[in-house]
Amino acid sequence: MQGLYLEEFEVGRKFEHALRRTVTEMDNTLFSCLTHNPQPLHIDHDFAAKSEWGKPLVNSIFTLGVMIGVSVGDTTIGTTVGNLGMTDVRFPKPVFHGDTLHFTTEVLTKRETKSRPDAGIVEFLHKAFNQKGEMVAECKRQAMMRKRPKV
Repeated sequence: MQGLYLEEFEVGRKFEHALRRTVTEMDNTLFSCLTHNPQPLHIDHDFAAKSEWGKPLVNSIFTLGVMIGVSVGDTTIGTTVGNLGMTDVRFPKPVFHGDTLHFTTEVLTKRETKSRPDAGIVEFLHKAFNQKGEMVAECKRQAMMRKRPKV
């Protein structure tokens, strides 16, 4: 599987990613522990039960990571030089254990770089939705992408 090169991205193109992901309690607990995030809203059922949510919230950084990670297979696998930044990150609705997420990516901008004749910059808008169709996360991501190799 090959990702797209800079020249293949079209501003306005929207990807509806086929890969979906049901988030489990293990995902949330393991991710929170691996990232040294002791927030009891994520890992303490008793604490979370007494919160306004009544149950544990999925770690939002896990949601961000899955949202971007799912996009890779359809867009940038093997063609990314590196991520340059993520901006305008929002989590308008919570994610809970058992939610099934699906994702979209839109190409917002693309441009050449002055410093790298073999690469350019693409800005993506990633969105995550739960099984009810509610948007649970979004962010803009700027990535340096390889140009098609000259043959």
